[in-house]
Amino acid sequence: MKILLDENLDWRLSRSLPGHEVQSVPLIGWAGTKNGALLARASGLFEVFVTMDNAMVQQRDFAKLPFIVVTLRARSNRLVDTSPLMPRLPTLLPTLRPGQMVGIE
Repeated sequence: MKILLDENLDWRLSRSLPGHEVQSVPLIGWAGTKNGALLARASGLFEVFVTMDNAMVQQRDFAKLPFIVVTLRARSNRLVDTSPLMPRLPTLLPTLRPGQMVGIE
């Protein structure tokens, strides 16, 4: 699957997702793009969007998006806090459809 990591997440999380094509917002030059514009840009290019941005999650209607949204719920966005959550992602993805949002704690 094509997965996009939001700019609030460490790009090294991609190492936890072997077999998937993982990009990071800053590494593809989209850093600073506002939430709505970012989601629009990701549409059609990615199948999964991973974020820790709770404000975005509360403000959006994900049912209309053509990809899955995954929210990581960790103490901080530091790699030490987020990387333990990543092994759960590949097991969840086959159970989800575009337009769904799921949180991983």
